[in-house]
Amino acid sequence: MERLQKVIAKSGLTSRRKAEELIKLGKVKVNGKTIQELGLKVSESDRIEVDNKILEKENKEYYLLNKPRGVITSTQDDKYRKTVIDLINTTARIYPVGRLDYDTTGALLLTNDGDFANIIMHPTSEIDKVYLAKLEGIIKGEEINKLKTGVKIDNIEVHASRVKLKKINKEANTCLVEITIHEGKNHQVKKMFEAVGFSVIKLTRKRIGIFEIKNLNSGNYRKLTPKEVQIIYSYKK
Repeated sequence: MERLQKVIAKSGLTSRRKAEELIKLGKVKVNGKTIQELGLKVSESDRIEVDNKILEKENKEYYLLNKPRGVITSTQDDKYRKTVIDLINTTARIYPVGRLDYDTTGALLLTNDGDFANIIMHPTSEIDKVYLAKLEGIIKGEEINKLKTGVKIDNIEVHASRVKLKKINKEANTCLVEITIHEGKNHQVKKMFEAVGFSVIKLTRKRIGIFEIKNLNSGNYRKLTPKEVQIIYSYKK
């Protein structure tokens, strides 16, 4: 169930604010009844009319993208840089689930299904977000333990569910570390490593829950299967 004005806005007909104005003006009907009060929640089975025109329901779409470096995780960009939406061939009003930085690569989900997006992003779902980070310097067990027990970023304590040292390059004084988190705060992985004294040179998200990029080249994408979508909905609490 979603608020009526949100459903109208999500259809692409108008903005949420304009939808609220139309409701107050008595221009919106639900199942033949004129609605003028804000806050009514509707389901997918409800028949919605705006200015005597039936609201068309948009089919739900789900994509996994291997985001390349130098692409904005947004639906649009005021500097006219390429966005992740530009990489997907669809006319649906999809949007990215969470975000990856401009210089971060890897797994990114896109959809027009708000419930699906909320399940993925909410920490209570405990969906793994697995990153591979190239660090300047060689991380030690003490710093790894700190990441697991918890570090403060932006005055909020966060922790990694798993941290694994994958490779050491003593000559270059760098290492590769796999880190798994459940939250998705802004620049979280980079800030977590900074909190224990390391700069991230390169960052890739390898996996989100059951979705891996191992068979997707950079910039390529695929549709999710109905079974995969059902699995994510099974996490809903």
